[in-house]
Amino acid sequence: MRCVIARYPFDLTKLGVLETMKGIKPELVTGESVTIGRRRYPVKQVGQVITRQDPRDFNSGEVIRAMTRLGFTCHGLPEAVPAHVLTPMENASALLGSGAPQDA
Repeated sequence: MRCVIARYPFDLTKLGVLETMKGIKPELVTGESVTIGRRRYPVKQVGQVITRQDPRDFNSGEVIRAMTRLGFTCHGLPEAVPAHVLTPMENASALLGSGAPQDA
C-alpha cells in the first residue's frame, strides 16, 4: 500500500511492518499507540522505525492512518485514572495514625 508520511511516499505492507518491528523493544506508551504482533508500540516509534525519519518530521495521524489501512489496531490517548482524594476526616486520620494504643 502506498502512503505518504512526512511528505515522502512509502510502499508499506503488513508483513513488511511486522518484519521491520520484529526485535524492536517497545518504548513506554504515553500517547497514541499501535498493536503490532503481541506488542503495543507508541505511534511515533513505529513511524520512526518504518520510515527511518526523525519523529519530529511527521505527525502521529499520518502513521495511524497508514497502520489502520494495513489492518493494525490503533489506540487513542490512554485514559487517566482519577486519583483518590482524601476527605478531611480521612486526611486527619492518616496524619494522626490509626488511633489504636501502642504497647510501650
